[in-house]
Amino acid sequence: MTLRVLTVDDSRTILAMLHHTLSNAGFEVLQAEDGRQGLDMLKNETVDVVITDINMPVMDGIEFIRNVRATGQHNSLPILILTTETSQDKRDQGKAAGGTGWIVKPFDPEKLISVIHRVVH
Repeated sequence: MTLRVLTVDDSRTILAMLHHTLSNAGFEVLQAEDGRQGLDMLKNETVDVVITDINMPVMDGIEFIRNVRATGQHNSLPILILTTETSQDKRDQGKAAGGTGWIVKPFDPEKLISVIHRVVH
């Protein structure tokens, strides 16, 4: 079974790095450039895990996670936060919104893949 991952980030560079890393690891990768686009994708697509940035235009990652959890349909969907933010306050906000895990950029490809397997299985 191929795992489907939705990556949500406003940085085309990060999206490209994630796509390269994840597709080479055998994942099917869907991508969105902000939280609003990510929410729209989740209405039409089934994914196994979401990786989202925090600081994005239109809808930031915290609001995106809150909206995903508010539907009730994705309560068990793992949502990993991939960000440059390191403050405890932001981590607390991410956890309170419903985030599953926290990864600081730049990411280590092997660790990211390991975390995905851990939260999905």
